[in-house]
Amino acid sequence: FFEKAIAHNGTPETVTIDKSGSNLAALDAVNADRETPIKVRQSKYLNNIIEQDHRAIKRRTRQMLGFKKFRCARILLGGIEV
Repeated sequence: FFEKAIAHNGTPETVTIDKSGSNLAALDAVNADRETPIKVRQSKYLNNIIEQDHRAIKRRTRQMLGFKKFRCARILLGGIEV
């Protein structure tokens, strides 16, 4: 996953992850092949800003009890992204 993300978006200076051991092991494997290693910040709460962004979508879809058709989901999510 990290290799694919780096290939599409470029190499980050730092990566913030939660306390998951599997993510840390994957980033250690990625850093083993690189000249300049990616800094890893492990904190349970530093990722909360990103996670809170999903609340608006949950608030809108709960009222509709989920998306009934793919077309409706595409339109609504496109409006949220704009």
